[in-house]
Amino acid sequence: MSTERTLIIIKPDGICKRVIGKIIDRFETVNFKVIGLKMIKLTDTIYNDFYSIHKGKFFFEPYREFMTSAPIVLCVLEGKNVIQEVRKIIGNTDSRKAEIGTLRNLYGLNDRRNIIHASDSPNTAKFEIDYFFKEKDMLNYCDDDWMEKKTKI
Repeated sequence: MSTERTLIIIKPDGICKRVIGKIIDRFETVNFKVIGLKMIKLTDTIYNDFYSIHKGKFFFEPYREFMTSAPIVLCVLEGKNVIQEVRKIIGNTDSRKAEIGTLRNLYGLNDRRNIIHASDSPNTAKFEIDYFFKEKDMLNYCDDDWMEKKTKI
């Protein structure tokens, strides 16, 4: 499998529970690279545009209220099979049904307040990443062998 990119969104409940570092650490521990990272506050306009596919669904308005209630963290991860592997790490959408040890099991509450979103396919990942990041904003901050290289300070 070739290298892929995916977007994760640490939702307002993840921010307010102060588990940003723990969440990102889970992905770095399995060697996924963080190549884009920023914290923003969703406006109604951004929410309505980004989640337009869900407009008219029963959860659209309550979810908007939740997603605009506090900042979110946007993170682009890169690695082999990253989309599928990240989804395993985060667990079932409904935190109450998530496998023990997954991020949603550890920190989530239910099917909406589940601390994290992750792209579910390559097409979705491309759309979501392009929505929030320009290519120049994503950085491969070091080579894989950077630690072994001798550098002078």
